[in-house]
Amino acid sequence: MRIKLIFFFLSFFLILPVMAGAVSESDFKADTTEQIVNLCTATAEDPLYHQAVNFCHGYLVGAYDYYEEVHSGPKAFKLVCLPDPPPSRNEAIEMFIDWAKAHPQYMKDNPVETEFRFLMEKWPCKP
Repeated sequence: MRIKLIFFFLSFFLILPVMAGAVSESDFKADTTEQIVNLCTATAEDPLYHQAVNFCHGYLVGAYDYYEEVHSGPKAFKLVCLPDPPPSRNEAIEMFIDWAKAHPQYMKDNPVETEFRFLMEKWPCKP
């Protein structure tokens, strides 16, 4: 009986990280906002932590940098106007994650679309 109890507790604690939403290889497909949120919220204990956080930052910053380049110039139509001074990268990503969690209806959407929903709501350009 005692061995069964020990086995149960060991099994529970080995399975717990998986149940807690650990990063999976499929999250790196970045097909959905949920996958990006999983990557961005990886814990330091996750075996894929460094890859997940670096992917998260690269994905979100890359999408924004592309937008900035496409919408640069004197006749550009801007959708997002960051404040001066702008938030740090970590602050902006944290705000995005909090916003995405508060808007679960977008979790199955394309992450770039969700990122720009957030950005346009948070920092819209004034006409």
